[in-house]
Amino acid sequence: MHARFYHPEEIIVGEILKLSVENKHHAARVLRLKNDDPITLFNGRGGEFSAHIKTINKSSTTVLIDAYHDTNRESPLRIELAQAICVNEKMDWIIQKTVEFGVTCIQPVYTSRSIVHLSEERSYKRLQHWKKIIISACEQCGRNQLPQVLPLISLLEWLSQKKAARSAQDVHFMLSTRATEGLKNTPFPPVNANIALVIGPEGGFAPEEETAILHSGFSPLSLGKRILRTESAALATIAAMQALWGDY
Repeated sequence: MHARFYHPEEIIVGEILKLSVENKHHAARVLRLKNDDPITLFNGRGGEFSAHIKTINKSSTTVLIDAYHDTNRESPLRIELAQAICVNEKMDWIIQKTVEFGVTCIQPVYTSRSIVHLSEERSYKRLQHWKKIIISACEQCGRNQLPQVLPLISLLEWLSQKKAARSAQDVHFMLSTRATEGLKNTPFPPVNANIALVIGPEGGFAPEEETAILHSGFSPLSLGKRILRTESAALATIAAMQALWGDY
């Protein structure tokens, strides 16, 4: 696979465009690309564009757009992950890897046992940081549509939103150490189902939070007898869903 770059603006076959400052630096200083080297561009709206380096120097890098390819690498599953916010490195890891695994939407949530507390300003900065991680993950894994990461909200606020918007075919799961049923015992979800998965923080959900989640129509889900860390739980669950129902 050629080097891939996210270019959020309109891309037209036959045009010459300038790479962003960040992409220019990555192309020249990190990848050491040269004139005529092939690359791939995508703008997050589906499909990708083959192109090649026209000029590359310290001031700018231009590329010529050669062709459009209607390439879709999205999973057939629509999975929304509600992840209890955790320390920076763990949260970054979760976002990066779940994007690679095919998640559609990521909703960071506060819980009573969350050890990370962000001001409004810091929350906004983290959101912008997470968006960059998603772009980088899509560049790496070949996805041409950007998964959405939503602003941080409380768990109870998210549950209220899910309860109000839920349709009859949607399936909602809460990973729980007390659950007795695993994915292999769960019926295949309908084709157009929205799958929601909620994962607790390092200390797990408080009892009243588990009760609220269950009362919101979520099914408790087990991943075996071993207790997973919060940074492993979502990855293992989504991988299992892809293996059983998706494109693995």
